[in-house]
Amino acid sequence: MKLTVRALLFLLLLTAGYTVAWAQDEEPTIYVIQKGDTLWGLSDKFLKDPHYWPPLWAKNPSIGNPHFIFPGQKLRIFADRIEIVDEKGAVPPVPAPSPEPEGVVPERVFTVTGGEGFLLEGNARPVGHIISTFQNRQIVGEDDIVYADIGKVQGVKTGDRFSIFKEMEAVSHPVNHVILGHRVIPLGSLQISELEEKSSKALITKSYLEIGAGAYLMPYRERKKIVSLKAPAKDLNGYIVETQTGNKAIATGDVVFLDMGKGNGLEPGNMLYVVRDVVPDQKFLSLPIGKLPIDVVGAVVVVETGETTSTALVVKSIDTIYRGDRVEMRK
Repeated sequence: MKLTVRALLFLLLLTAGYTVAWAQDEEPTIYVIQKGDTLWGLSDKFLKDPHYWPPLWAKNPSIGNPHFIFPGQKLRIFADRIEIVDEKGAVPPVPAPSPEPEGVVPERVFTVTGGEGFLLEGNARPVGHIISTFQNRQIVGEDDIVYADIGKVQGVKTGDRFSIFKEMEAVSHPVNHVILGHRVIPLGSLQISELEEKSSKALITKSYLEIGAGAYLMPYRERKKIVSLKAPAKDLNGYIVETQTGNKAIATGDVVFLDMGKGNGLEPGNMLYVVRDVVPDQKFLSLPIGKLPIDVVGAVVVVETGETTSTALVVKSIDTIYRGDRVEMRK
């Protein structure tokens, strides 16, 4: 009887246009993508959850457009998830045992260089400034001497390290035009070598860009870090308010700033999708069709959060992204 049921299921799947490979009972179903398939449709068909596709899209860099995938690609269908089989058709190796529960798929991680910068919010202040350079040079770099307006009264000790930043322009919200903060970019780092009560002498240990008097000093932060995708705790909606470079056009690999931070419940590792509303053609505006489904044009991963703003890395883009584009996160 068991074989008869399997045979019947197999025939039913074939008539629906599926290609399925059956193995042992505990093994996943292998589905070969057909012409016209979409991640949205497959998520709805197999998991009864059309909203599953964003994490599937994010974890697979080979998929460019989330709406279309290539015929011939293979999926592994589990009861609770879908996985992409690599281009050679081989099933990825099973990861080494870990304390994670069985069946948990390791999240994708992103490496950031530390050069992303951030928005210095209105109530935030640097801990100090470079107030002079060796022999009053206009520009200094690695291994040069500088002087700062922080000393013993601020609790600074010999050997302490600080990151160096440069303040750029004020950033206003693209919708309500409220000033959110000032864009700052990393210049390097320094280490305190001598101390006075309210001042200090320091050696520049790293320089990424030109450094001069007036540069900000902030608590030292490691330049390179790894950010793992993290499940959202709540639904959020916001906007891209600025880019790292100030460019209007944004693509995969660029850095953007958002109008949400930890005060809104946003955390490093959260992924948000760049979305746009779809408007009917002018000749159909009078029809009572209501709101059209939104269009997803990209995805960003948060790498650093302030209280009301955050820095994010663009990890997917299927169309040019712009300052003012809307982002959303769903549990």
